[in-house]
Amino acid sequence: MSVCHRSLVVTIVSATGLAVFAGALAAQESESGRGYPSADWSFTGGNWSGSRYTTLDAVADDTVERLGGAWMTPLPGGAASRATPVVKDGVIYLTGGANVFAFDARTGNAVWRWEPDPEAGRVPSWQGVVIGDGLVFFGTRSAEVIALNQESGEEVWATRVGSDAQTRGESVTTAPMFARGKVFVGLANGDTGGQGRVLALDAETGAVEWTFFVVPRPGEFGHDTWPQDNDSWEFGGGGVWLVGTVDPDLGMVYFSTGNPVPMFGGELREGDNLFTASVLALDMETGERRWHYQVVRHDIWDADIATPLLLYETTVDGESVKAVAAMRADGYLFLFNRETGEPLLPLEEREVPQDAHQRTVPTQPFPVRTETILPECSYWSDRVPPPFQLNCSSYTPPSVDEQMVVAPGVPIPLVRVTPLAFSPQTGYIYAQGRAHVGRARRFADPFVWNTARFHLTLPDAVGILAAVDTETGRVVWRKEMPSAFLGVSGPLVTAGGLLFRGSPGGQVEAYDVQTGVRRWAFRTQAEGARLRPGPASAYELDGMQYIIIAMGPELWAFTLDGAVPTRGEPSPDPPVDDQPSGPAPRETNEIDTATLLENPRGMVGGRRYAFDEHNFNPVRTRVTAGARVRFTNNGELAHTVAARDGSWNTGTLEPGLWGFVTFDEPGTFLYHCEDHPWAVGEITVDP
Repeated sequence: MSVCHRSLVVTIVSATGLAVFAGALAAQESESGRGYPSADWSFTGGNWSGSRYTTLDAVADDTVERLGGAWMTPLPGGAASRATPVVKDGVIYLTGGANVFAFDARTGNAVWRWEPDPEAGRVPSWQGVVIGDGLVFFGTRSAEVIALNQESGEEVWATRVGSDAQTRGESVTTAPMFARGKVFVGLANGDTGGQGRVLALDAETGAVEWTFFVVPRPGEFGHDTWPQDNDSWEFGGGGVWLVGTVDPDLGMVYFSTGNPVPMFGGELREGDNLFTASVLALDMETGERRWHYQVVRHDIWDADIATPLLLYETTVDGESVKAVAAMRADGYLFLFNRETGEPLLPLEEREVPQDAHQRTVPTQPFPVRTETILPECSYWSDRVPPPFQLNCSSYTPPSVDEQMVVAPGVPIPLVRVTPLAFSPQTGYIYAQGRAHVGRARRFADPFVWNTARFHLTLPDAVGILAAVDTETGRVVWRKEMPSAFLGVSGPLVTAGGLLFRGSPGGQVEAYDVQTGVRRWAFRTQAEGARLRPGPASAYELDGMQYIIIAMGPELWAFTLDGAVPTRGEPSPDPPVDDQPSGPAPRETNEIDTATLLENPRGMVGGRRYAFDEHNFNPVRTRVTAGARVRFTNNGELAHTVAARDGSWNTGTLEPGLWGFVTFDEPGTFLYHCEDHPWAVGEITVDP
């Protein structure tokens, strides 16, 4: 590890009404994470707990219709952002593209902009920054943690936190956490075979104080959960992708960990594979493990904890308890005493389907009373068409041979990336996710990713926004929407009883925290837009409450009686998705019966290739009426390509041979392989 000071490009811009920095003492700064935020929002999660709750209540159910745009500013340099804006002393900080920006919170005018050397590859984390002791801390894709002067944007220190010789894919994707003079970050591995870890750095100097490796070394607790006859632990993964939380009173920092590597190759790594897919509670002074809980053992589904942890307070048997919440990727909420690691709601071990080749474990943990926020299997029963057969067994191992199994939740878990939120008023945790069904399939080569998660004729994914009662574990309300309108924004909840989020369709929306009813919507982009908005945050300035959110290439602030107008009528609730899911049609007269998949160079196992024998390439095609289309069997089995309505047929195509079909009638048509009817393609014929 090294600490270095580098020169960089800093653009200082004067701003009308630029706030004067408070210059608070370091000890005062260190306590800014205690309690729910109001005037400032110094952490991506609002405070040490990551609860994403503000005590501001001026914007409420009876005033939200007055909410309008206070100001909008395009991000300089054509950048886009999905980071949570952090606000301190009247200045907003966030990452976007290859930049870190500071804006005046009153006007949106630029204060300063940090840009890296274009040849250094020091691109900031998309998750954003944290403020502490007069510094702005952020991580980079080049596995660095960097500190900037909060007032000027000048670089103060930069520390490499990855391997001595950076492993491809090593990056700091987390926004840092700051407490008591320390900066805590996670190192992700990009599933390239690197080793995930949690690090603590001295906030003043950038020196690394301790490192906790997610995959234990020989002689360390948990190393026996990896094979003892091979070195798979050395490239075992366990990337730390998401921001941590901290309780300085207990002296602990909490992080969730990612999947083991290779992602689907369980046959190479027999055992539970600690500490992947786990809640980690570490001593904030030493980095030693205090406790852990593994929510998925021997993960072969990419079913880890893919949302940040959340700290909250609750009551158990009349006693106040400090709790930590983790949502597994299948939508189940796990609640623990954050001091001891004891579950707050009962857990049980359930038998799960087995695959001896992949060395699966016999059981997986499930909350007894907690409901998943995702739809149950019965939701899909009438939606899955033949020849597919709905398999409702969670944790069905992906199969090399089986082509017709679809399963909800796992192996296709999609509660990912977006943060949770907690309201102390309701006692509810708010979360969002996507649910869909797809083939439970993998390739024989354990190092090849299974990337074919879209399939024609299977039902579209559904987006879910939900509230879960922490006392009972039950879903209080669940709101469905087209998955394309869910996005990665995540919830912000307020003392005014509202939940705010951004939509990929360009809207900012407010929902009633008690019922899930949408109370307000504001269009920031013209209809038909597709963005990647970030989570919202809140602050107060001059006695006025603001809601602020990065909507792709623009930063928007809202306040009561704001004068910046909407850019059109909001979509209905729930919105209607008029854009097809999956890949867009490709204009070509050549269609193959199989798809060649390639793992990028640098992935664990190196560059690898595999054929998906039952996936047309392209799966969607566009031609002009009268076109003569050639279907080539580039697979290893015989295939017969035929129209779903029986109007045409190529005849049997042996490997390496082809057949022609002429399309005269305009329209959109499905076709499949008669020998393997789960292989489906679509062709659009234009007039």
